[in-house]
Amino acid sequence: MRREQNYSLKQHNTFGIEAKCAQFVEYSTEAEAKEVAELLRTTRVPYIIIGGGSNLLLTRDYEGIVVHSTCKGIERNGNRLVCGSGEVFDDVVAQSIEMGLYGAENLSLIPGDVGASAVQNIGAYGAEAKDLIRSIRAVEIATGNVCVIENAECEYGYRQSKFKHDWKNQYLILSVEYEFAATFEPRLDYGNIRAELEKEGISLPTAQQLRDTIIRIREAKLPDPKVLGNAGSFFMNPIVDRQKYEALAAQYEVMPHYDIDAEHVKIPAGWMIDQCGWKGKSMGRAGVHDKQALVLVNRGGATGQEVVALCQQIQADVKQKFGIDIYPEVNVI
Repeated sequence: MRREQNYSLKQHNTFGIEAKCAQFVEYSTEAEAKEVAELLRTTRVPYIIIGGGSNLLLTRDYEGIVVHSTCKGIERNGNRLVCGSGEVFDDVVAQSIEMGLYGAENLSLIPGDVGASAVQNIGAYGAEAKDLIRSIRAVEIATGNVCVIENAECEYGYRQSKFKHDWKNQYLILSVEYEFAATFEPRLDYGNIRAELEKEGISLPTAQQLRDTIIRIREAKLPDPKVLGNAGSFFMNPIVDRQKYEALAAQYEVMPHYDIDAEHVKIPAGWMIDQCGWKGKSMGRAGVHDKQALVLVNRGGATGQEVVALCQQIQADVKQKFGIDIYPEVNVI
């Protein structure tokens, strides 16, 4: 178990925010996770559990313990992969394709760790982690016991799970078991996937070609956090009832949307933010990316409070123009 005092978190958040924590603790094995669980039970100091920091906005120094997993390993069992919670999720996507295991292609290049995929239910281009997750192996902090949590118990929803609410900070995830398909069935009808494939003269892509296309799309829209601090998509796309959507569609004929079911429609938050004139604009040292309005960026030296102020102003403008509340996908600490 690694344990450090007064630790800088700048390398643990992709926004590149300068912040420290009183203690930083890492576990890489089941035994170390049990040690960490005992520490958290007995010290009674506030704590948070983080992944790769790609979905985190720090607004202050944290006067408690920050816990991080470095559990490694990717083991195959038939059509399943058991992956350590500290593995990079995109590495799992790449390896699954190499192994002839399919279903994760549309999740290519999403930043973050395996453990966070189970907490956040990460998703993109019509796919979500919950479609692949079979079970999660974890140490329960309250007891120190190892348990296996099945997918159905997690109550997954759009960027939601019980790990974010009822179970928040109650488990140290050791590994996630994903189940893949043995046959490749591409999902091409979300966003501009087909258009990008057509540019390459591809109508029926291989899994690797689809992954490559998703990566190109994401790289064209999303800035490299090593160059421009960001946490990817900052806001969740709101889901509204069909009556609300139809009223807006009558006013904005080109408004993009995705049908969820007979009664609900998803409207891209990035489009609404763009319509409010925010794309490429800044408030102080925080700004909105010029290629994707859903992405807030650190233009250099921004504080977490500056990013929050920008977030709140955008929320107010979208509410005023469209009558829709949008909420951060990013965890604000």
